[in-house]
Amino acid sequence: MLNYAWLVPVFPLIGFIILIFFGYRLKAKAPAVSISMAALSALFSIFLLIKVILGQTLEANYPWIKVGEKIFNAGFVIDPLSAMMLATVGIIATLIQIYSIGYMHGDKRYSRFFAYMSLFLAAMLGLIIANNFIQLYICWELVGLCSYLLISFWFEKPSAALAGKKAFIVTRIGDTGFFLGILLLFATTGYVGFTEIFNAVQSQTISPVILTISAVLLFCGAIGKSAQFPLHVWLPDAMEGPTPVSALIHAATMVAAGVYMVARLYTIFSASTTALAAVAWIGVITLLLAGSIALVMDDIKKVIAYSTISQLGYMMMGLGVGGYTAGVFHLMTHAFFKALLFLCAGSVIHGVHTQDIKKMGNLRAKMPVTFIAFLVGGLALAGIPPFSGFFSKDEILIAAFDSNKIIYGLALLGVLFTALYTFRLIFLVFLRRGWHEEGPDAHESSLVMTVPLIILSFFAAFIGLLGIPKFNLFHEFIHFGHEVPTPNYTVMFIGLGTAVIGIIIAWIIYGARSLSLNRLKTTFAPVYNLLKNKYYFDEMYDYVFVKTTTMISGILALFDKTVVDGVVNLAGYLIVVLSNIQKWIDVHIIDGMVNLSGWITAAAGNKLKYIQTGFIQNYTFIIFAGILIIIIIRTAF
Repeated sequence: MLNYAWLVPVFPLIGFIILIFFGYRLKAKAPAVSISMAALSALFSIFLLIKVILGQTLEANYPWIKVGEKIFNAGFVIDPLSAMMLATVGIIATLIQIYSIGYMHGDKRYSRFFAYMSLFLAAMLGLIIANNFIQLYICWELVGLCSYLLISFWFEKPSAALAGKKAFIVTRIGDTGFFLGILLLFATTGYVGFTEIFNAVQSQTISPVILTISAVLLFCGAIGKSAQFPLHVWLPDAMEGPTPVSALIHAATMVAAGVYMVARLYTIFSASTTALAAVAWIGVITLLLAGSIALVMDDIKKVIAYSTISQLGYMMMGLGVGGYTAGVFHLMTHAFFKALLFLCAGSVIHGVHTQDIKKMGNLRAKMPVTFIAFLVGGLALAGIPPFSGFFSKDEILIAAFDSNKIIYGLALLGVLFTALYTFRLIFLVFLRRGWHEEGPDAHESSLVMTVPLIILSFFAAFIGLLGIPKFNLFHEFIHFGHEVPTPNYTVMFIGLGTAVIGIIIAWIIYGARSLSLNRLKTTFAPVYNLLKNKYYFDEMYDYVFVKTTTMISGILALFDKTVVDGVVNLAGYLIVVLSNIQKWIDVHIIDGMVNLSGWITAAAGNKLKYIQTGFIQNYTFIIFAGILIIIIIRTAF
């Protein structure tokens, strides 16, 4: 079965081809094609995962491209990391597409939406099984293209069109570094296959400086795709796309690609302490930056979006401090509970027709399934046992505690932020009275939307049990080197206590309303304004890059219009003048000389014709006179 693992991304690719060419005929039946292909991929991925659990792995290579004497292979790798990701992405993508039937019903580009979703899934699955940089980069860029198509799916809205463009451009910045890192490794080793490059790293045939530069450049790609500081600004704007797109991007595809890439290439990163330190510090900065912004956002999807950025920072921090298993474990658990939270948010939006949490409240009674599912996802996100997020976050905190106490302390602050903004949402959206008394009647979503919520709730609640301390089945399955997780119950209880404190603060402010929110905003106005404006990153980038580029372009345009066009016009004028001068010389001088020579010849001919008399005595006289002249000249000189 492992030999046919390449079929996993092929199934949704077939779905895309069918829908892109025949979707307009299938119409309402279009989801059946997309979902069936996604389900086949998920089912096949689960079988592959079982095979790998039983001890089977495979890396296959096939000749692909020949350049001169160099042959580049195409292939795939099925090992614990790729098998786990294939199953996770396949299951979540299938559930999201089922959910999309209800959410996207009635959209005028219904079949096109499912076509794009199929291509997105195919690209991500292809990225996961890639065993060389060429395939990885092709699928990497294809993921970026699909995100652009889906974020700007409702392109009639200017905000959606701009959001798609922003995502595409910002991630290209990171991808440039990623591409340069690939080129540097290829120029140094002559290989693009992961195994060959890993062997070169382990044999220390790559200089430490080149290795560090390569790792940092590769990480630039992860910074862009996984929305890490300072390229995080595209992800909140991506909420302009349909909610199922947000769930897929934030849980299992695009943003997961960056973390997965670092995990896949961990042999390269772990060989450079500088690169790992960069990963850890970028991760912790992102964690705090996004977590603090999420505290004040009023758009339900943007709160969860900033939560995603923050949790991606957790994963990067875990990988950076040496917690390979912890970072990968959180990647998996986060995929389930974040997909759940986004789909719950979509259910809420579908039921109340607004994304503004200030206009929501007391939805617990009218949307009970959505409420319970959101609560399960929220508890997992906040890190409350026995929900999945507790176990993966706990491992990351232990790894940070063992590696760097400063990073650990900052990570604890991130735990506080996470619990606070999560339960802020729960209290305001589901437990606060007010909105339903003035707005339209809220209602629970249909079964096609709530059944995926129930299934994802199960995973969000219980999949973390694979990482129970001392019985860490996940670590036995996925680990790097001789990494051995050691339970630290002190760190565990401190992390749990910090999360509980965050929940209590949220209850005091938003549940019991014991503290005046307006008074807090007034007292901490500078901080509140800073967070509300997202640390002014968009404004700063707009000023430094967009406006500066526009200004320079304007200057160059003015220079082009005045100087360059002036030079061109002057050159044209000079060419015309020189052409006229040349024409005058040609007509009056050259033609005149030719005409003069003709006139002289004609005149001479007219005069000389009289010499030809036909009388021999005349010719004799001329000869005698000529001889006489010659003698005189010779005598004189």
